[in-house]
Amino acid sequence: MNSDIEAARALLAFYVEAGADALIGEAAVDRMADEPALGAARDTDRPADAAPAPRTSAAVSRAAARPAPPPAAAPPPPEVAVMAAREAAGSAKTLDELRALLENFRGCALHATATQLVFADGNPQGRVMFVGEAPGYEEDLSGRPFVGRSGKLLDRMIEAIGLDRSAVYIANVVPWRPPGNRTPTPQETAICLPFIRRQIELADPDILVCLGQPSTQTLLGTREGITRTRGRWFTFATGSRDIRALATLHPAYLLRQPLQKRLAWRDFLAIKKALAG
Repeated sequence: MNSDIEAARALLAFYVEAGADALIGEAAVDRMADEPALGAARDTDRPADAAPAPRTSAAVSRAAARPAPPPAAAPPPPEVAVMAAREAAGSAKTLDELRALLENFRGCALHATATQLVFADGNPQGRVMFVGEAPGYEEDLSGRPFVGRSGKLLDRMIEAIGLDRSAVYIANVVPWRPPGNRTPTPQETAICLPFIRRQIELADPDILVCLGQPSTQTLLGTREGITRTRGRWFTFATGSRDIRALATLHPAYLLRQPLQKRLAWRDFLAIKKALAG
């Protein structure tokens, strides 16, 4: 019995991690109809050849008077959304303005499936800014980036070079969690790119650290894999100044490949040396 309960709990945990957040039945339910559940239960008591009970005139009147739900607004085409994102991001004068613009931006469909915007965490005046790819399940619930298992590992890595979250700034290229933690599509990344570029420009760190291959390729324009780019210094041009940028392994990758932590440690020592120089 205990093993069955544990198996059920494990299955539920898997569904939650996969993005399932609601229970559904085998048959569709018209929740706009009068007494759908009760009506369905009564119908099962009637013989199969019996005629359905007639609806009362009051029920018919209520159904006729009820306005039809408005159709869901379709997201704009990707090229239109990218242009809108560039215009909105360029108009932000502060990080608070940028966050408010993202809260109200409807050009990316991910905002409709995510619980909330995951904008940033830490100190925007910090000398180091870390940027990952997209929030996960726990980040989506808390509204803060890197708070799950990989976030705890990132905290330990930062602390190992004498820093903490109050001294660094942390964000993601995509500020909304994709359903089921899937990889953001190229279109979703392109739409969000103007916002993270403006976020980096406004935070104006001395060192930009790209966590993982997607962040590195998106922000630094390289097509090489992360094992080739990690530990290398790049230049991130904001338009007003050049920022030193370093590629390193994502903490989630290090959780799967613990032996690679030695490479990430070298990268963090390079960050410490750069800050001291």
